[in-house]
Amino acid sequence: MGPGKTTTTRTRRRAVPWLLLGLWVAVLAAVGPFASKLADVQHDRAVDYLPASADSTQVARIEDQLPGGETTELVLVYHRDGGLSSADRATAARQIAEIGRENRLTGTPHAVPSRDGTTLMYPVSSSAPGTDEKLRDDFVHGVRDVARGGDGLGVDVGGQGALATDAAEVYNSLGGPLLYTTVAVVAVLLILIYRSPLLWLVPLAVAGVADYLSMGVAYGLHQAFGTAVTGQSQGVMTILVFGAGTDYALLLISRYREELRRVERPYDAMRAALRGCGPAVLASSGTVAAGLLCLLAADLNSSRGMGPMGTVGVLCALAAMLTLLPAVLVLFGRRLFWPLIPAFGSEPKQRRSLFSAMGSSAGRRPYAVLAGGVVLLGALALGMFNLPGALKQQDSFVDRPDSVAAMETLARTYPERGTQPITVITPTARAAATLAKVRSEPGVAGAERGRSGRGWTEISVTADGAPESAAETATIKSLRHDLENSYVGGPSAQQIDLKDTNARDRLIVVPIVLVSVLLILMVLLRSLVAPLLLLVAVVAVWGAALGIGGLVFGPLLGFEGTDPALGLLSFVFLVALGVDYGIFLMHRMREESVRGAEPVAAALTALRTTGGVIASAGLVLAATFAVLTNMGLVALVELGFVIAVGVLLDTFLVRTYLVTSASVALRRKVWWPGPLSRAPAPQAGPRQQEPVAAGRG
Repeated sequence: MGPGKTTTTRTRRRAVPWLLLGLWVAVLAAVGPFASKLADVQHDRAVDYLPASADSTQVARIEDQLPGGETTELVLVYHRDGGLSSADRATAARQIAEIGRENRLTGTPHAVPSRDGTTLMYPVSSSAPGTDEKLRDDFVHGVRDVARGGDGLGVDVGGQGALATDAAEVYNSLGGPLLYTTVAVVAVLLILIYRSPLLWLVPLAVAGVADYLSMGVAYGLHQAFGTAVTGQSQGVMTILVFGAGTDYALLLISRYREELRRVERPYDAMRAALRGCGPAVLASSGTVAAGLLCLLAADLNSSRGMGPMGTVGVLCALAAMLTLLPAVLVLFGRRLFWPLIPAFGSEPKQRRSLFSAMGSSAGRRPYAVLAGGVVLLGALALGMFNLPGALKQQDSFVDRPDSVAAMETLARTYPERGTQPITVITPTARAAATLAKVRSEPGVAGAERGRSGRGWTEISVTADGAPESAAETATIKSLRHDLENSYVGGPSAQQIDLKDTNARDRLIVVPIVLVSVLLILMVLLRSLVAPLLLLVAVVAVWGAALGIGGLVFGPLLGFEGTDPALGLLSFVFLVALGVDYGIFLMHRMREESVRGAEPVAAALTALRTTGGVIASAGLVLAATFAVLTNMGLVALVELGFVIAVGVLLDTFLVRTYLVTSASVALRRKVWWPGPLSRAPAPQAGPRQQEPVAAGRG
């Protein structure tokens, strides 16, 4: 190579990282104005979570079109254990009158006394907030400011509007605490893994950049395609950016450290690292994205919206970790690894590897290890039978807000009647006949005609049964069966639709996820048995994680119900993320087999060389999802717990012991029907030095 060409090559090596940094600065400048707008399009109304085709969704949409738009329904509850006094009743009447003067109410509130004389219930509604969530929250807080008790008189503000406001406050509080907690958890783990005062900052900062980019892309997705943006989906997107992004960073930095010992220049070492681990990272991220996009087949709005949001998070993390991270690492050079700097030509310190010991036991007794693991996972999965029933609205908060206190008081003091309305929407031309039919239905305590507009009329129905009881559920189903050309909605109907639609979505989405992931794995691994082995493993992990949830949610955490979406969402995430780690292991196992290693040696070498990286990545991913267990909604706590436990099971039991043991037991059959299953693999020249585990110097 001549001097001129050498100079040109060196100039290019210096220029490429700076060009990538400049490109990222331009991208962030372009998406910055949109990223800041994502919070403005986040909505957590019932219609944003409801199934697209359900009766309750149609009711919510038609109510938006009626005069005054969507109504905010509240229930003011005045209660005294020993019985209400005349002064208490006067206080209640005075406060209700003041609320009526300060707000534009729909109708005049009337008191409904309980039979035991301890409680007064005032249903209050207003159409003034419409669909504006801020106006709704202002209305609820304004009513709460007026409705105050004292001297033994308890006053609580409940109803659907109050529940929505309390839930929105939890979701709005997720942004800051969720991000800060996630960053803190990842930072601590990276410091422990790398044992460097500087290195941990780089992947963490790059993950922060990816998160900012994902917010801008998610906003664009919403504007272009109307993708639902909820507090839940935005929180999960942030978790995926930091969790999956840090996983990719761990794999890349581990390979880069290895190459720095063999290659003199950091630029060339990074190119070799990207060639070595890039295909596995691309394949694993593609598998996760494909699994999440299967949620587009769901009918539930919240689940369907989470698919694209999660995919955006994973792909933005991938783009940052394969372009921005390498550029920053090359610019800092070897000194970034201080004090454990990988010198050119040096050898890593040889330490006894935990994963070598695990592999040895799996290699000596593969059938015993495999049988023991299967029995353990099966026993844990039995805990699913102990999962509590469907989560009710009043049980959806970790802490007990004012709206839940009101619902509990109403359930206790009005056991003989419903305390929240069932809404029937019927064509105006049939309104009189529908009203008469509703009043004749068994289980209906009363019905009143409400607003009319655009060819539709609203009928408010009171059931005999308590909210979300078996009696009220039977009434709702009876109304839906008997009323022609009408829709039946309201809070309790929404919960029925959520439960039914989640059951339907599981039947549709789960097979699509399994088939999609299987096809990707078959293409990547050029085998049928290995992909089936990985899929069976991750499904077993999902069952065991749910089973552990059944042993913890009710008995230890005191949760009264399970979120209907838990099964589907945890399945999609655990299958996609679990296969992600399986790709790292099996891809290296196949690489060793192609180089000529015997099946047992290939399996054990793959575990020894990737085990440290997979363990570090699993710890980070589990810790990021565990952040959700500190949030204020039971659904988020349950989802975060099941995914975190599943990732840990997959990392330290299934991936290290069971998949390795099965591969040892199957030997070449694991690659059936590919060429590796039929004949010894051809020699491919000298073997590369095995990479060291993440964090090892």
